[in-house]
Amino acid sequence: MRLIDISPALSSRTPVWPGDTPFSAERTWTIDGACPVNVAKATLSTHAGAHADAPLHYDRMGAPIDQIALEPYIGPCTVIHVIGVRPLLTAADLAARAGSRALAPRALLRFYETAPQDRWDSGFPAVDAAAIFWLADRGVVLIGVDTPSLDPQESKRMDAHQAVRARDLRILEGLVLDDVEEGDYELIAPPLKLAGLDAAPVRAVLRTLR
Repeated sequence: MRLIDISPALSSRTPVWPGDTPFSAERTWTIDGACPVNVAKATLSTHAGAHADAPLHYDRMGAPIDQIALEPYIGPCTVIHVIGVRPLLTAADLAARAGSRALAPRALLRFYETAPQDRWDSGFPAVDAAAIFWLADRGVVLIGVDTPSLDPQESKRMDAHQAVRARDLRILEGLVLDDVEEGDYELIAPPLKLAGLDAAPVRAVLRTLR
């Protein structure tokens, strides 16, 4: 077994949603004659890099990230390649790509051959609500993508997120799946326990099964 890191490194080059908070960091303490440690502070959006959306993000009365059970973020996972599908991944697209095989309870969708880690792609591919229901009907409890969002940048209705809300699913966004082949893995991606917030960064990892 081996581990595959599917999280982008966070830096000032990390793209963020237009108008959102860019990542920044600075050293506050430095090892010198009077100080024995280095310490830094960071400023970032809750949606920077690889992150988990809480229901609070798309539901005014939804639970914040610290109140979400961890089980959906850890366990068997199926990676499905949907590379090149734009602008919306449909249920028919998924049926064609996934075939008749059984899916694990967590599905990660790889849209990019190479995910843009230092530029914003305003035309990133998104997921149709019917595709969310297609996955949920096959027992999927968590959906992950290598894009900034399940919904298109200009969406105001957030249809995919509302489909997630309707089926009480969990979401991972901003993953990097460039080096991940299709197939089954173990996902390990618990979000930070940020009290009362709408999302949290994750250090997402896949573990091969053999």
